[in-house]
Amino acid sequence: MEVERVQSIAYLSKCMDTIPVEFIRAENEQPAITSVHGEVLEVPVVNIGGDGSEDEENVVRLVAEAASKWGLFQVVNHGIPDEVIENLQRVGKEFFELPQEEKEVFAKPLDSKSVEGYGTKLQKEVEGKKGWVDHLFHKIWPPSAINYQFWPKNPPSYREANEEYAEKLRAVADKLFKLLSLGLGLEGHEMKEAVGGDDLIYLLKINYYPPCPRPDLALGVVAHTDMSTLTILVPNEVPGLQVFKDDHWYDVKYIPNALIIHIGDQIEILSNGKYKAVYHRSTVNKETTRMSWPVFLEPSPELEVGPHPKLVGDDNPPKYKTKKYKEYVYCKLNKLPQ
Repeated sequence: MEVERVQSIAYLSKCMDTIPVEFIRAENEQPAITSVHGEVLEVPVVNIGGDGSEDEENVVRLVAEAASKWGLFQVVNHGIPDEVIENLQRVGKEFFELPQEEKEVFAKPLDSKSVEGYGTKLQKEVEGKKGWVDHLFHKIWPPSAINYQFWPKNPPSYREANEEYAEKLRAVADKLFKLLSLGLGLEGHEMKEAVGGDDLIYLLKINYYPPCPRPDLALGVVAHTDMSTLTILVPNEVPGLQVFKDDHWYDVKYIPNALIIHIGDQIEILSNGKYKAVYHRSTVNKETTRMSWPVFLEPSPELEVGPHPKLVGDDNPPKYKTKKYKEYVYCKLNKLPQ
């Protein structure tokens, strides 16, 4: 069965003022109607460099505030060299610019239960609607979880760029877990341990949003919260991330060389609701391609996640069920109650 890729549809529609009907969102989702125009949200920016300019106590407070009030923040002075991020972006962009048949070699198998591979559609949407995006998913850490079948061979430096990014990213993730843990009054190591410690799976997704003739009607990715613990995202220079705040959708202002951090569902559960998973979506651009590189930090499928025992008690009962991560994912993807 031939799967129609959004990149091909975009190429065919670029001289038109219309898009196929399955990409046109309902009015209550259309960006033109539902976005706040002319105002860009300046989400919290935290310097996590630890170079003495910010004492740890203050950094913990800033991270905890951002995670509680926004579910989203940007980190600067994170320690990943600019060239490592630039290489990650370059090889991802080069993959999506390959001829279609070369990309299809890495397509997600039709019978696969995993998300890994090159693809277009992710989950069932109401009334068969589609997002204006193609993607590539593959795990980048730990080595035991990696399936190189889904890592592009072209460009030749793809593997090296991704391995280097994964190595640098782990130090950032460890620091974030420590700060979030301390922000809840836990020991620095307790939050990471509760979500699987060194068995945490790093799942990279490359989102490719080609130019869209009607960005007022379409969305790249529909409104959602991430199922993971944290998402660490690198955008390209084209804005498109929107966050739902105070009952409205706002564009997020990007900071050059910052990493965008999303609190995911598992951290909300673990914190017993103190930290909030961010409700967000992606818009598309009429003229230029938008790309982003989120890495989802996921517990292993069999790991049980629930509110941390130290954060619940008679005066603060658990607000969420404890369940295996794979069961949580199944319920969420199939829109079943948790």
